[in-house]
Amino acid sequence: MVRPPDGVTRTTRQVDDRRRWKALGVSLVAAFMTLLDVSIVNVAVPSIDRALRATPSDLQWILSGYALTFGLVLVPAGRFGDARGRRNAFVLGIALFTLTSALAGLASSPGWLVAARLVQGAAAGIVNPQVTGLIQELFRGAERGRPFGLLGATIGISTAVGPLLGGLLIAFGGEQDGWRWVFFANVPVGVVAVVLGWRLLPTRPAGAPDGHRLDPIGVLLLGVGVVLLLLPLVQQGQWHSPWKWALLPAGVAALAAFGRWERRFARHGTPLFDLGLFGFRSYALGSLIALMYFGGFTAIFFVLTLYLQNGLGYRPLVAGLTITPFALGAAAASAIGGRLVNRYGRPLVAVGLLVVVLSLGAVEFVLRSDPHGPIPLLIAGPLLVAGLGSGLVIAPNQILTLAQVPVPQAGSGAGMLQTGQRIGSAAGIAAVGSAFFSALSGSGGDWSSALRHSLLLAMGIIALALLAALLDRG
Repeated sequence: MVRPPDGVTRTTRQVDDRRRWKALGVSLVAAFMTLLDVSIVNVAVPSIDRALRATPSDLQWILSGYALTFGLVLVPAGRFGDARGRRNAFVLGIALFTLTSALAGLASSPGWLVAARLVQGAAAGIVNPQVTGLIQELFRGAERGRPFGLLGATIGISTAVGPLLGGLLIAFGGEQDGWRWVFFANVPVGVVAVVLGWRLLPTRPAGAPDGHRLDPIGVLLLGVGVVLLLLPLVQQGQWHSPWKWALLPAGVAALAAFGRWERRFARHGTPLFDLGLFGFRSYALGSLIALMYFGGFTAIFFVLTLYLQNGLGYRPLVAGLTITPFALGAAAASAIGGRLVNRYGRPLVAVGLLVVVLSLGAVEFVLRSDPHGPIPLLIAGPLLVAGLGSGLVIAPNQILTLAQVPVPQAGSGAGMLQTGQRIGSAAGIAAVGSAFFSALSGSGGDWSSALRHSLLLAMGIIALALLAALLDRG
């Protein structure tokens, strides 16, 4: 936060301080709502299938289309916020998210719902870089620890608690139309967020970069690259041809072209993304850790929900309650981790990653030792500890990653970081999900064995993030 000039009263300072915390509160609620919609719809799929008679391809696009467009617009939206003002981008994104949530809840056909989800995902991608950019703008140095800790808690809780809230909303609305309340619940929250966001968030700061040239070629190249990378990952369950994997090298080539174009564009304008940020060791290493951690930790809830509902026959609400200890642990540790990271640095992230790996190992041991016991109760303890470890990873790593990013580039820098998280999540779900279904088929329908195999792969991916954290000597 910019310090008031000399002569400004203490009361004015206190008012300004309260205002920025209120602005942060509105931003975190919006981030929670948009991130929640990544996972909350999973438990609604059976109800959607029955109500709209959707095909497997429709259901896949209802789930993955949101993630695809979410990841597609993150960097352009961050750059737009840097150039034109984060309040404008935030309010636009939340208004669009609220409208498309209402349209999704009113859907009368699979095509209608898929279209609404695609635009809803893009709206979420507009909002999220503004939240991180606002933290960079409103807070300085060590004082960023607490707001980033709260943001880390928001990310961890929204990812883990989605199945629980989805189960509650479906139980409230009934088996036939309960899925609609998964979307309608966003509407009143979104309306309030639009009003408060416009009132509380700061306008475009003086000295912000010129927004007249927003690098449309860079937007196109990055968009093509992200789509080519994400599409075969999010559609891997529906596209059975091996040729789908040819899109991955094509995506890498598009991103390489994006990099060359950005270097050229930077000579006479402000690029969509300043590749020089990767010259900061903290940003490059933190982005790599985030990519791999989200590849492992997001996939856990995907396979665990399948195991509990389809394998053991638990209701969506019970499946959601099973994951709740992780969310509680993440919430508790994120706030603490955000404050401790300024003292301990990257070793704190490494400790968190180690705790997550060991806790998942404990879950695997429980499944191996007593596969027919009361699984939700038996794994509650290890999941709580895993959540505590996760809280020491997400927020501290984000603080360290963005520490050297200049405020005028905070939105685009955060957007690229989150794009990596979305790619990691999609790749992790594809890889861990494939291991799950392959083990399920190979074991003749042994759900416990399938979950154990997929957990081991997720642990391996998170262990790679741990290795990267241990390599930081800065």
